[in-house]
Amino acid sequence: MIQADRETIERIKHHAQRRIWVTFQKEGIHCYPAAATDPALKTDDEYDVSFLCAPHRHIFHFRVWIDVFHDDRDIEFIQFKRWLENLYRQGTVQLDYKSCEMMADDLYLQIAGRYPGRAVWIEVSEDGENGALIKYETHRPNINIAI
Repeated sequence: MIQADRETIERIKHHAQRRIWVTFQKEGIHCYPAAATDPALKTDDEYDVSFLCAPHRHIFHFRVWIDVFHDDRDIEFIQFKRWLENLYRQGTVQLDYKSCEMMADDLYLQIAGRYPGRAVWIEVSEDGENGALIKYETHRPNINIAI
């Protein structure tokens, strides 16, 4: 490999985005009251989801990514995961009767307070099947799209 290629590779490595991620699960009760009356949800056909208006149980699956600033991890996986789980155990964050997006927003507020200035991605799913991914970025590059 020639010197210029090595320098390019090192520059790319030096500027790489680095994130760790952890997963955990929490049991919760969920309901979507609007499902009983919203015509887009209560369709009286195969797409009808009006049953979601009744409280029902889910195992919510969380995957949380957070920026780290060097390759020897400035946030330890296990400690980060335990802290996140304790937010629910101690009642700092609640998940009952919220959408996946609302749960992600609540969790982000806690993470940003403890680890300011870091990009955080949070994925929350119902039973590992359907969910949301929210990317809380600290900056956005300029994007030019030609159509």
